[in-house]
Amino acid sequence: MTSSTDPVPRIDLPGGVAIPQLGLGVWQVPKEDTEGVVAHALETGYRHIDTAAAYQNERGVGAAIAASGLPRDDVFVTTKVWNAAHGYDEAKAAAAKSLERLGLDHVDLLLIHWPVPSRDLYVETWRALVDLREEGLTTAIGVSNFQPAHLRRIIDETGVVPAVNQVELHPYLHQHELREVHAELGIVTEPWSPLGQGEILNDPVIVEIAERVGRTPGQVIIRWHLQHGFVLFPKSKTPARIDENFDVFGFDLADEDLQAIGGLDRGKRFGPDPDTFSLT
Repeated sequence: MTSSTDPVPRIDLPGGVAIPQLGLGVWQVPKEDTEGVVAHALETGYRHIDTAAAYQNERGVGAAIAASGLPRDDVFVTTKVWNAAHGYDEAKAAAAKSLERLGLDHVDLLLIHWPVPSRDLYVETWRALVDLREEGLTTAIGVSNFQPAHLRRIIDETGVVPAVNQVELHPYLHQHELREVHAELGIVTEPWSPLGQGEILNDPVIVEIAERVGRTPGQVIIRWHLQHGFVLFPKSKTPARIDENFDVFGFDLADEDLQAIGGLDRGKRFGPDPDTFSLT
């Protein structure tokens, strides 16, 4: 659903909240730049900001939201519990600290950042998020970088299905098997690194489509994600690029373009393997 003033479609999540399908990610945005970057995005029309405790820039996100004058309900905020805070009590304490840094009484979506199977605490951590939702400190809860086995285990042991799973996904990594599990379980797919950390912008297939439709390669890739029903939040701290990434609602990719991009999948990860990543 979109409005005349907000072109971004929204997807309903459990808890009565609707997530904008396009947002701004602030991974690797320096904390001293974050407030200005988020302020510009909000002025451009973004209403979805994705941050995390590990990014060390939650304070800047909160400051920009507070200074924007926008009603709190108009801005969708996601943050994440880091690996070192796995465990029931640890996760609840970490969420409280995130809220303090953001200057908010709740977030719209709280995620477990990585499953860290080597520590085997992600079920306890998920129980903490379930209770945080019941306490009103987050409206919706989800996970990030969870593989099918991780998803099924937390659902089997708690009965609670994550609203979203935020995973690396881009034209070089389509995650077909994982997306099938998401569809089966009713989990929204949220790609991170949706532009493949910039490498895919020079792919000849993407460049040809972009030239033909009169758009940039980045806009073509974002449009590909949107037309697949994904929720994404490309990261940038450059005002012109932030604006460009938001200007993706005036065109559609044809079926043959979607199929051509579909042929680029090579199973290539730019980030860590979720089955083994354990940095705390």
